[in-house]
Amino acid sequence: MAATPAVRVLERAKVAHTLHPYDSEHPAEQGHGEAAVVALGADPRQVFKTLVTRVDGTLTVAVVPVSGTLDLKALAAAAGGRKAAMAEPADAERSTGYVLGGISPLGQRKALPTVVDASALEFATVLVSAGKRGLQLELPPAELVRLTRARTAPIGR
Repeated sequence: MAATPAVRVLERAKVAHTLHPYDSEHPAEQGHGEAAVVALGADPRQVFKTLVTRVDGTLTVAVVPVSGTLDLKALAAAAGGRKAAMAEPADAERSTGYVLGGISPLGQRKALPTVVDASALEFATVLVSAGKRGLQLELPPAELVRLTRARTAPIGR
């Protein structure tokens, strides 16, 4: 399996991690994160989705549990802004270098401001996209925060 930019970041930083491949095919009504949870039999509170947003016009990454949704007002406040909205899919793909459903918070083409939901810190490890559909990576949440230079805040509902 070829290493994605996200995996290369972890390898260069010598961060212990585990790759979890899975079949990424899923029903249209099921999101990519939910499909990963089902395929891996994982706790949906421990699997995090990477969402690209705009906070006061600036592309910003939000990392929240698959089990919930993103609170845009809380994200705006955590990022020091007034208003947050979801970014256009094309902007998300262009800025990160990843495709929707496979956007990783790590190894993005352009490092974006990142906010990780504070609930991640409740777990010894969390799962996030490894940079392509059908591949999750598991790592300690403190390493995710460190490597993305993220803030942590309660941004999920």
